Amino acid sequence: MARTLHIIGGGMAGLAAATEAAGCGMHVIVHEAGRACGGRARSYHDRQLDCRIDNGNHLLLSANTTVFRYLALTGATDTLTGPGAPVFPFADLTEDNRWTLTLSSGKVPWWMFMPHRRVPGMRLAELSSLKKLLSAGEDQTVSECLVPGALTHRLLEPFAISALNTPCETASAALLGAVVRDSLAQGGKACIPWYPKTGLSETFVDPALAHLRIMRAEVRTQSRITGLDIARGRVTALHTGGGDPITLTEEDRVILAVPPQVASSLLAGRVDGFTAPDEAESILNLHFVLQEAPIPTGSFARCGFMGLVGSVAEWVFLRDNILSVTVSAASRFAERDQEELIRTIWHDLRRACDPVLQSPLPANPLRQRPVWEKRATFAATPAQNRLRPGPATSLINLALAGDWTATGLPSTLEGAMRSGVKAVHTLGLYA
Repeated sequence: MARTLHIIGGGMAGLAAATEAAGCGMHVIVHEAGRACGGRARSYHDRQLDCRIDNGNHLLLSANTTVFRYLALTGATDTLTGPGAPVFPFADLTEDNRWTLTLSSGKVPWWMFMPHRRVPGMRLAELSSLKKLLSAGEDQTVSECLVPGALTHRLLEPFAISALNTPCETASAALLGAVVRDSLAQGGKACIPWYPKTGLSETFVDPALAHLRIMRAEVRTQSRITGLDIARGRVTALHTGGGDPITLTEEDRVILAVPPQVASSLLAGRVDGFTAPDEAESILNLHFVLQEAPIPTGSFARCGFMGLVGSVAEWVFLRDNILSVTVSAASRFAERDQEELIRTIWHDLRRACDPVLQSPLPANPLRQRPVWEKRATFAATPAQNRLRPGPATSLINLALAGDWTATGLPSTLEGAMRSGVKAVHTLGLYA
């Protein structure tokens, strides 16, 4: 009987692990509890809007080397779009100001000395914020490292809350420093923005599933693993909640690529040394369908997205006749009236977008749809960061994957895929 690698979870970490392991000489089986793979990076047909949407917005940077390796392996690199340069349009609604951040391609930050390319009103003294972030200790928060000023208000705070999905007052400065180290500190070539041309599934899920079929891997949807049998320092069986358990041979391996609360329910108190983050933050994505597709101008047209400062939302993406916005660390808005919150965001969008559209947005969208991810990511605080486990466990045939594990990054696509690759290598599997 062929050796089998069971990957529990078909999100980005699980798919990255499966793609990495395909061809390693083991039969790869992905067990996904839901109807579709992709986790928080997938597309679906929304009945309320009567159109296909993404369940969230994901902006990649060229620094995300693990993601781009995954896309190359699955043949999906050409499904991305973007400006092809380190260009980021912004609108500051507090002062009705608009600008385009244009980074220098190399590591020398010439853009900081060019008023038409940098953040308006920034002072060079504020760059000490970046230095503090890069050397931040494990217990420091982002707010403790940021110097008050235009650079912080108009770039670093929005960047931090988007990257960490946690308010700056409680977010880990060390985690933000890791993001800065991989992106801004590497220069503009590492900061070219990309996002899916058509949809998240068309970029991250469908090509991977096609690749896995070619590699004779097996993907089982609606296959929930409800329990693990553990004996003699290894996983000996998987319970599916129905039918006989899946018995494992001594040569079989398991990667657990599920959310932290699911991993805890399966492993806590049963696996020596296991810990996991137990506090979560939410994300709110809002999709507005318009009667006609708006026609953007300037940098908004070139990029297809825009950063928002002084707004409830941090980013707006335009795809055909759909405007989608992302509200990070959305738990702080959980008690607000939802209809009032949606009206506020639409008002913000009209103020931000109308000056960069050929025609202004209507008073109200044709249709709208809020999508709350209540436990979207772990809360990226110093205390929660310390609870993140590495890929190896005390069980010889079990490894962990997921953006909540100790990737060195916050909950990002890069972190999720990096964890899947590390889990495969931890088990000693190489294609």
